[in-house]
Amino acid sequence: MMFKTRCSLVTLETLLQTKSQLKPQSNKLYIFFQNRSIVKVRLKWVKNRSLDHIIDTETDLKAAGLLKDAIKRSPTGFLTAKSVSEWQKLLGLTVPVLRFMRRYPTLFNEFPHAQYTNLPCFQLTDTALLLDSQEQNIHQSYESDTVERLCRVLMMMKSQTLPLQSLHPLKWDLGLPDNFEKVLIPKYPDHFQFAKAPNGARSLRLVQWHEEYAVSALQRSNETNEKGKEYRQFKSGHTALTFPMSFPKGYGGQKKVRAWMEEFHKLPYISPYEDSRRIDPNSELMEKRVVGVLHELLSLTIHKKTKRNYLRSLREELILPHKFTRLFTRYPGIFYLSLKCKTTTVALREGYRRGKLTNPHPLARLRDKFYHVMRTGLLYRDKGVKMIPQEILMNDVEDETEREESEEEEVEIGDDCYEETSEIEEDSDEE
Repeated sequence: MMFKTRCSLVTLETLLQTKSQLKPQSNKLYIFFQNRSIVKVRLKWVKNRSLDHIIDTETDLKAAGLLKDAIKRSPTGFLTAKSVSEWQKLLGLTVPVLRFMRRYPTLFNEFPHAQYTNLPCFQLTDTALLLDSQEQNIHQSYESDTVERLCRVLMMMKSQTLPLQSLHPLKWDLGLPDNFEKVLIPKYPDHFQFAKAPNGARSLRLVQWHEEYAVSALQRSNETNEKGKEYRQFKSGHTALTFPMSFPKGYGGQKKVRAWMEEFHKLPYISPYEDSRRIDPNSELMEKRVVGVLHELLSLTIHKKTKRNYLRSLREELILPHKFTRLFTRYPGIFYLSLKCKTTTVALREGYRRGKLTNPHPLARLRDKFYHVMRTGLLYRDKGVKMIPQEILMNDVEDETEREESEEEEVEIGDDCYEETSEIEEDSDEE
């Protein structure tokens, strides 16, 4: 799987450079001249049951959370079965919304409509309202963290601007409060402003560049952990940062993959916050830069994962190649691609250990509690509310379903998705 590359690095000092109003230009430009020999390698997709289980359960968790927010926004304080009947695809569910809400009586209280007695209606239970108040407290306590996370996302965009229609699907993953464009953005006029894209779409724009935020998760982790010496060498230009790797057990051709990764890690690390327009789009350096961008974006999410289609909507602003999603299977030690719930989700492997988030955000802990309440209602129906101990509602819930990260199964799938080359080809319009 190793690629043969002859590479020469030329460092050009930029003496006179006009700084952008938003982003200062780097004082070094890396120009790589490369001759590539394309080596086709057949990769096998390795199924990780632990991560698949997490993605499966959090699909229901996210749907329940979005329904909770929709009920809160409703002027009547409830939703009718008719009003949610078309939301199945929007919520990512595999069952009708009415059936889904009836599964969780600990969250959604069903009652007949006052005028149309055959029309089911749903309001939030006292337990759901308590959990929601705890969620709002977390949003208030960690508001500066949320603002920083949103700034980092915008700083990675080439125009420091993102259409709201692309940002809204990421709201849950980024931990943004419901209706964030009204309750959060107006409070920070020195950070954000609304703008119109050339196509007329309403967008969110970064007001000014924040140099203190322009440090990637990979750089921060190397700076603070036992690899601090390696990071100091990186800062002085004597070495390149390496991505954490977690290869599946029994992975086909593992020695070849590891050898290829060693060559990959020798390439300079390009921060996702640096200007990459001078890099050859067909070079291995650009491929490593794209891996770094995807790594950083997933690191900014609460659960270290998101749907592949959400990333596709950011492709142009992130300066990603058309077929960038193939990198998820080309670098299985960094990313995991899941096919659960009739969609494709990409997760950052280093974000999980033994079936749990390695460094859970307080919002992730609250969502664990939310799921515990859901599960109790599913098992015990209407009696479930009385079976939830008060200490569970007031404290973090322990995960009773800890799973080994090594629960993986090697599966070979069709050539179209999993036969990789060292070329960056045009991506197909999947999903």
